Amino acid sequence: MSDELFSVAGQVVLVSGASRGIGRAIAAGFAERGAKVIITGREQETLTATAHEIAGPAGPVDTVVCDVASLPDIEQLVPAVIGRHGRIDTLVNVAGVNLRKRSETFTAEEYDRILNINLRGLYFLSQAVGKTMIERQQGSIINIDSLNTYAPLKGVLPYAISKAGVSMMTRGMASEWGPHGVRVNALAPGFILTDMTNKLWSIPKMQEWGYANTPLRRLGKTEDMIGTVIYLASKASEFMTGQVLYVDGGMSAGLQWPIDLA
Repeated sequence: MSDELFSVAGQVVLVSGASRGIGRAIAAGFAERGAKVIITGREQETLTATAHEIAGPAGPVDTVVCDVASLPDIEQLVPAVIGRHGRIDTLVNVAGVNLRKRSETFTAEEYDRILNINLRGLYFLSQAVGKTMIERQQGSIINIDSLNTYAPLKGVLPYAISKAGVSMMTRGMASEWGPHGVRVNALAPGFILTDMTNKLWSIPKMQEWGYANTPLRRLGKTEDMIGTVIYLASKASEFMTGQVLYVDGGMSAGLQWPIDLA
């Protein structure tokens, strides 16, 4: 028995940064549940392969090449999607990059690249889509935040700064656009196994640390993000906006003692 309260069937869903990792899993989750999905990324070949692999009951997954760090790309993306599909019901901002270095060693170019993709691009893509949602008086925007906004990790300071900006942007846009029927929320993943992080988490020392600090005693899978995103896009969350939901296996619940309790 299906529950229409959590249905996203028939929605037009745009997912940025969806050719791999968390974005791919989220796009596949929507496609499997009958949404019309459009995915973006910087490489057409990768997008085409992903779209073919995750096509769902609503038909083929559409693709549009877009580098979110490029304002001209964003300016072309939204009219292209509206032209093909008539509207955007849900936007999921996943595109992001990271770099692990000591804070005193980041160059201006590295800092700008991280902020331009993770925050500046996310802002202007949300702005472009948000305008169309305000006009329609409905829509949901879901941003991918980070565990770093709970407690910043060493060695990724520009990334943490960008995600702190995403948290504030989520709340600010929710406040401004709520009267127009547009909801803006965020999902903050914990430590998730992806193609880009598998090597790091294969190190025994890292595995031991990750398990010890996660109450559920495992690392996350990309598929673990699907349920929360579907909830935020559906009628089930229609009175929720301006919130950041941590999907982290309990890591942000508190510090874990390295001792056994009696």
